[in-house]
Amino acid sequence: MSETGAAAIVLPPLREVIARHGLSANKALGQNFLLDLNLTGRIARAAGALDQGSVIEVGPGPGGLTRALLDHGAREVIVIERDRRFLPVLAEIAAAYPGRLQIVEGDALKVDAARLGTAPRRIVANLPYNVATPLLMDWLEAGSAFAGLTLMFQKEVADRLVAQPRSKDYGRLAIAAQWRAEVRRLFDIPPRAFTPPPKVTSTVVQLVPRPQPLYPADPAMLERITTAAFGQRRKMLRQSLRQISPLAEEVLLAAGIAPTARGEELSIEQFCALARAFKNR
Repeated sequence: MSETGAAAIVLPPLREVIARHGLSANKALGQNFLLDLNLTGRIARAAGALDQGSVIEVGPGPGGLTRALLDHGAREVIVIERDRRFLPVLAEIAAAYPGRLQIVEGDALKVDAARLGTAPRRIVANLPYNVATPLLMDWLEAGSAFAGLTLMFQKEVADRLVAQPRSKDYGRLAIAAQWRAEVRRLFDIPPRAFTPPPKVTSTVVQLVPRPQPLYPADPAMLERITTAAFGQRRKMLRQSLRQISPLAEEVLLAAGIAPTARGEELSIEQFCALARAFKNR
């Protein structure tokens, strides 16, 4: 534990806290507790410099990752928790680290994280699986409001985030994420590390939002095109994009893209060129 991270009160082990409060994971809320101190510490270290600005954590549960962030020198941690059962536990952590932990009760999908705390803001979270993707899209739309996002996803979602053209995982999510941020896979976490163990492997991914998207394009049009292009992956673009315009083949040619190409073959730059071409039409 660093000198800046030293707790004023020594906290009991997480398993003891969970037992004392009679806590259990709520499957409907996508909860799985990560209690391994080595892994929570590794995530905290991966998040970068935490001694400036605010660190925002979503779904802290019993506070395993929260403790690690504070222990590794986070100046201020702001946790967003919708499950009231965990508020007393989080209050105990706040008492152990005076003035460094702020608790926000509420649904993260309805909280504007870009307005919490002070810059540089970093989001570090073991995200509930059932809301991970919509939360990520909201945060990426905030652009440079965040200095970095260090997040845990199901491995299959992480595979889609980092996927490259001509791979089976390349699609809407890869384009949306990589267009707005630099995306890097960090490490996997096996099911046995969680309580209760999920049925899937988890992966920690780091995203650094770009000051501006990678290439110019209208976000709504880019979303429409990627939705159409990957709705039926095996269709040629001249067919799949007709739902956007009956002149799809003409627009493809104007953008320098073969009408017989399929969505998985196009780079992000080509999708952005296509979005501009459709917008001009």
